[in-house]
Amino acid sequence: MQDGSPVGLHAVGSVAVRTFAAHHDIQTMTTAPQSMDGQHVNAMAGGRDSTDPARLADYEEVPDGHFYDPDAEYEPDPEYAATLAPDAARQRRERIGPTGRPLPYFPIPGPLADHGPAKIIAMCNQKGGVGKTTSTINLGAALAEYGRRVLLVDFDPQGALSVGLGVNPMELDLTVYNLLMERGMSADEVLLKTAVPNMDLLPSNIDLSAAEVQLVSEVARESTLQRALKPLMSDYDYIVIDCQPSLGLLTVNALTAAHKVIVPLECEFFALRGVALLTETIEKVQERLNPELELDGILATMYDSRTVHSREVLARVVEAFDDHVYHTVIGRTVRFPETTVAGEPITTYASNSVGAAAYRQLAREVLARCHAE
Repeated sequence: MQDGSPVGLHAVGSVAVRTFAAHHDIQTMTTAPQSMDGQHVNAMAGGRDSTDPARLADYEEVPDGHFYDPDAEYEPDPEYAATLAPDAARQRRERIGPTGRPLPYFPIPGPLADHGPAKIIAMCNQKGGVGKTTSTINLGAALAEYGRRVLLVDFDPQGALSVGLGVNPMELDLTVYNLLMERGMSADEVLLKTAVPNMDLLPSNIDLSAAEVQLVSEVARESTLQRALKPLMSDYDYIVIDCQPSLGLLTVNALTAAHKVIVPLECEFFALRGVALLTETIEKVQERLNPELELDGILATMYDSRTVHSREVLARVVEAFDDHVYHTVIGRTVRFPETTVAGEPITTYASNSVGAAAYRQLAREVLARCHAE
């Protein structure tokens, strides 16, 4: 398995928009900004001084008011904050994140002059209910906010990703199933525009379950999705695939097409048990089908540090996977199920919420890891 570079950021609190001029004024202050709920919000961890010219240089190309400021003050949300940081004073003093590691700084990404070819990310875990679909939707929306063109691929016959973006799977005439199984089918016939600018969707419904049976007799069956996505690579910067909760042929197709794998992991013991089997599958695909595939990161979700169990599971994951574990940690909040009912990402449904801030920071971490390559 290929190693990823150690990166991370602090995923606590909601983000307010601040112009470049206001940000520059803040940078000249010597005191670290703190949130109203006592959380440490200085994302400039890693030993840099607030007046360091190299640090200011990260913002020189950011247009006024176009992006979210990771150093903005956060709105008070004590209940959610407690799920991530029971000892806010220690985190602020030592700049330690929920994973127990120092928090590096990730700058706001600037705009792109050109788009493509796309990096393909498979959101994969054979256990259901760990936050794959929620993370796919909100990571995609956050990347789109930062000016990246994003395609989301619903590769689960349950169609949860489509539902989460306000699409009724049962009313669809054409889905990703048709793109896989019908010769001459164009992706443009299946693509749907979402309400989020720069983000499109390849929807799915129960028809996709038939593909797993029908693909068995196909030549190069594991590469079917890869061939279907190839014409779209030049149109997008990121393609994020929401995999079904299994390690069957559809998931192997997603892993064969992908460059990177993100593993959402609920901070619960049974979810932890399955990670070893998943990493073994990733290694097999890497060796036999897709040498470019690598584990980009494990994303802790549904984390509540008020429980000993959550803290122990997260500590064991960090101990086992070290730098492969994202510094971003997604806590529990009622906002996520609300967004499913609303059929939109949390970044638009509750733009200033702490959940939206967490996924924006995850997007910056993903971008930083890809840029580091």
